Amino acid sequence: MIRTALVIGGGIAGPVAAMALRQAGIEVTVHEAYEGTAGAVGAGMSLAPNGMDALDVIGLGDLVRPIGVPMTGIEMQDWAGRRLGEFGNPPGVPPMQLLWRADLYRVLYAEADRRGIRIEHGRRLVSAEEGPDGVTAHFADGSTATADVLIGADGIRSTVRTLVDPDAPGPAHAGLISFGAKVRDSGLPGTGGRMPMSFGKQAFLGYQVHDDSSALWFVNLPHREPLSAAEARKTPAADWLALLRPKFAGDRTPAQQLIDRTDPADLMIVGSVENMPKVPHWSRGRMVLIGDAAHAPSSSSGQGAALAIESAIELARCLRDLPYPEAFAAYEGLRRPRVEKIIAATTRKNSAKAAGPVGRVVNAWMLRIFARLVKPERMAWMFAHRIDWDATVKG
Repeated sequence: MIRTALVIGGGIAGPVAAMALRQAGIEVTVHEAYEGTAGAVGAGMSLAPNGMDALDVIGLGDLVRPIGVPMTGIEMQDWAGRRLGEFGNPPGVPPMQLLWRADLYRVLYAEADRRGIRIEHGRRLVSAEEGPDGVTAHFADGSTATADVLIGADGIRSTVRTLVDPDAPGPAHAGLISFGAKVRDSGLPGTGGRMPMSFGKQAFLGYQVHDDSSALWFVNLPHREPLSAAEARKTPAADWLALLRPKFAGDRTPAQQLIDRTDPADLMIVGSVENMPKVPHWSRGRMVLIGDAAHAPSSSSGQGAALAIESAIELARCLRDLPYPEAFAAYEGLRRPRVEKIIAATTRKNSAKAAGPVGRVVNAWMLRIFARLVKPERMAWMFAHRIDWDATVKG
């Protein structure tokens, strides 16, 4: 049985996997490429209730809830602020939590440290060598580490994915670049826990205003060519804000007011919105993928973090109960159908955001019909997912 594991990647999935593995009785070390933590990096994000339920399985839910605010529903609008449809969680399912990625990192790192889990920084994986008794990771600084299995939680540009399958696809540009910010005083009334999302004439806006008039907003701007975050950040934040403002000149939404009240220091320049094509192989030998390395829905799904958390915990269950070849097969069988169904729905959302003027009219019409036909209870399969930690995984 598995006694030790290496986790490559210290984002969200990595520390969660480490804590789940420790709960399963497996000793684990996390190896992160960056020299420091990501405590000051990251825009706003949503954590779906199924992700929160998964965190409860390993005793993290009550640590994360205080850093979020409820998002009770999403109201889709056209450029004129006309309601196209509203989507909420199924009856009896708690709302999504709206939080800052940096806050989530801090909570996860602090708890991993409290539980005695070692996270080593400056360890950029370059290769891995398998033997009959384990797998050895080789890092760019010349160091190595050996364990029974190696888990790739190293994100959408995963090195482990290329080791599992040299022909594995990489992320695909979704035709959008993304920005987000917090606004200390928006001058707007609260949105009652809802997040209006507007298909503007030239860009897509989402925002939520809290009771104290502070707010969070994000913009998806159509952009034909991919633009990495590093490339996008070469343009000063103030210049990006000046470029974004006129994109909403013809829209009857608060976009321009939100942009005007944004301190350039608070602008998160995310770069390209990306979709991850289907990854044919999630494991090979003693190596396996979790989170965005295996399945990365874009931010449109609101499920990226939740799915990564679910997969990390399900993998730990499988490795607890089965030898690693059977554990990896069981894990993929549990996870692949669910994540690919969600990713398929996400891809359609990004296509709508990147549509031209005619496409936006068509998408608005289709969205009105969709909102009338689809009842919240039909989405229960997505939000009401539960992990039974105590159930034995069968090979």
